[in-house]
Amino acid sequence: MSHRHNHALSEACLARSVADALAEEPTLEAVTFDASQKKISVATLGRTDVEKLTQRLTQKISAAQNSPASQGCLLLAGKGDCATCESPLTEFERKLITIQRSGEATTIARVTCPTAPKFWRWRDLPFPRIEPRTMEILDDDDDHHHADEWKLQLVAATLCGGFGLLAAFVLPAQFKVAAFVAAYIAGGFYPAEEVWERLQKRVLDVHFLMLAVAVGAACIGAWAEGATLLFLFSFSGALEHYALGRTQKEIRSLFRDAPKTATAIDADGNETEVAVEKIFKGARLLIKPGSQFPVDCEIVKGTTAADESNLTGEAAPVEKKVGDLALAGTINLWGAVEIVVTKPAAESSLQKIITLIREAQQQKAPSQQFADKFSTYYTYGVLGLSLAMFFVWWLGFGLVAHTAFYRTMTLLVVSSPCALVLSIPSAVLAAIAWSARHGILFRGGAAVEKLAEVNIVCLDKTGTLTTGELRVEKVESFPPGHESEIATLAYSLEKLSTHPLARAITRHGKQQGLVAIEFPKFESVTGEGLRAKHDGAEVFVGKREWVASLIQRDEFQRASSGIGTSEVWVAAGVLLGRIILRDDIRPQAASVIDDLRQVGLKSVVLTGDNKAAAEHLRVELKLDDVRAGLKPDEKVAAIRELSGQGKKVAMIGDGVNDAPSLAAAHIGVAMGARGSDAALEQADVVLMHDRLENFLAAFRLSQRAQRIIKQNLFISLGTVVVLVTFALLGKIPLTLGVVGHEGSTVIVVMNSLRLLFGKSLRQN
Repeated sequence: MSHRHNHALSEACLARSVADALAEEPTLEAVTFDASQKKISVATLGRTDVEKLTQRLTQKISAAQNSPASQGCLLLAGKGDCATCESPLTEFERKLITIQRSGEATTIARVTCPTAPKFWRWRDLPFPRIEPRTMEILDDDDDHHHADEWKLQLVAATLCGGFGLLAAFVLPAQFKVAAFVAAYIAGGFYPAEEVWERLQKRVLDVHFLMLAVAVGAACIGAWAEGATLLFLFSFSGALEHYALGRTQKEIRSLFRDAPKTATAIDADGNETEVAVEKIFKGARLLIKPGSQFPVDCEIVKGTTAADESNLTGEAAPVEKKVGDLALAGTINLWGAVEIVVTKPAAESSLQKIITLIREAQQQKAPSQQFADKFSTYYTYGVLGLSLAMFFVWWLGFGLVAHTAFYRTMTLLVVSSPCALVLSIPSAVLAAIAWSARHGILFRGGAAVEKLAEVNIVCLDKTGTLTTGELRVEKVESFPPGHESEIATLAYSLEKLSTHPLARAITRHGKQQGLVAIEFPKFESVTGEGLRAKHDGAEVFVGKREWVASLIQRDEFQRASSGIGTSEVWVAAGVLLGRIILRDDIRPQAASVIDDLRQVGLKSVVLTGDNKAAAEHLRVELKLDDVRAGLKPDEKVAAIRELSGQGKKVAMIGDGVNDAPSLAAAHIGVAMGARGSDAALEQADVVLMHDRLENFLAAFRLSQRAQRIIKQNLFISLGTVVVLVTFALLGKIPLTLGVVGHEGSTVIVVMNSLRLLFGKSLRQN
């Protein structure tokens, strides 16, 4: 077995992932996996942040299962155990953890004293459901459902309604009860299944209340009311599953057709099919028309155009020529091109999107967290109130037990918080799905809520307001006439460097078809440039000051530098010249700044560039404020200063130096394609493919989602208040209470779906 394969298996090893979690979480003591029972349990010791622990462990499980270079951990899939693993733990690793197997369950624990397990506190976690086609792990909880499950639930609801109508209006008396029982079974099957799952976790919720009311109605002979309740409850449940399933389907559609193989080209030009997960950095591939780019890459031969709509939401084709970058998951439209892999599949833009969306689905908004806790206590409160009112009506007001029980069932129905529970998550998930389809990634519900609160936007300059990709604007020689030699010398040396200026010159050389000169020896002078020898003459490529200190020529003083440009000087014997490069302002930048102003957002640029370049940018884009010459810590200080003035600050950046600022801001926004891993890690929102105008779309979506959440809360709480009031007064029949309660649930779900099917938010 090769070293590369061993490494891939290590990445997929669940035991190693749990060992990492044990090292990072001092309160975590052990984790038990039982694939046959679909159960994960964790043992903790001492005070524990359960939410944080669950999130951290879920991420570790995800990393183990979704290693692109492997088939995932066999232990988690229930197809093997640590004793038969192809990549067993080393002796050193076995000293850190213990692995014990009991039946189908495997427990991975830290090495500790024999008495410690007596004090452990065990908790159950949701078992992940694997979606191998998209390399996602979806939490198998109430918020995540199979995309097509709603169809079966709709069939069950239809059968429930059909049997109920037959019993009420068609069948003779001797068959009515049998038909009602069939209606109960059809309408109550899925709710009963969910109730049983929650009862195993010792949790009561609205599903339990609905079933209790249906059974209670049957006990007092109100079969029709019970069947009506189950029909509407199962029908609204089908709509709920449709809404949530649709959001999952929208997200999965982004990656469903990702290529599994690619055509590799060897040094002799031979073509072979290889698995995408086995493609390494630097490999040369052939991409045919109509095929997807399987990895992030650079075009080295041929021209084409790429359809990037699945990543950016923009339908217009993007031209690709030699030296340009192409992103994984985008489609090669018409030209056969050869590419060189710049990142393996595990680090591609597509994989980043999958990871970010998975994290977003697992992170709940603050208001949703509150609603979840509130609904649990509310359910117990409703049960207590209903029991108390039964005795009040029966013993206090002297109603017969049958009537008091009927009113109690009505009160249970109308006070159940179904619509309230769905008010926030349905809107948040719909917003996340819409934004992912349009090139905007929210890292959880909190980001959806927080972005709407922003009133000032801070922006980095390079890579945010400018393209971040330098281009060669002009090649000059002194005296004129030797521009091609200057360009060739610069290309030949700079192709050996990874500096941003060097990358731009190298790309220019490739596009111009320049033939590189081979330098047997060269020297890199840190912070200054490169030096080598050619035809007996020394060649220098680098900063003006450095080259001028080595070559005495008047042109260094006479040649002026333009604002917003960079330059690289080249000297070789009597040859002297320079290459002028420019980082262009994004074409959309001016309109974005203007739109920010129109929606009431102040724009401030925080840049490490010099004051002259920053002032030029302020004039060009009509910015509200520009602060230049800032180091990373000074950017953070500026954001804290603005925050101290009562401002809610959004920071947009892309580089490693922007990561602290993104973390310090009320909400951080990263440019997705160019964004460094550090920036993406700290960002709450990611703009894929660096589309700055998508920030406005994200802001408007956040505002719209906030409005819909408020509408949902008003509808759900308002309905409960009105119906409960009438129920306490005994002025509402059970059937009308059922219709009002389930109707509000349907309205809330459909209102949230407006976010999913809404129009474009890029323009007012």
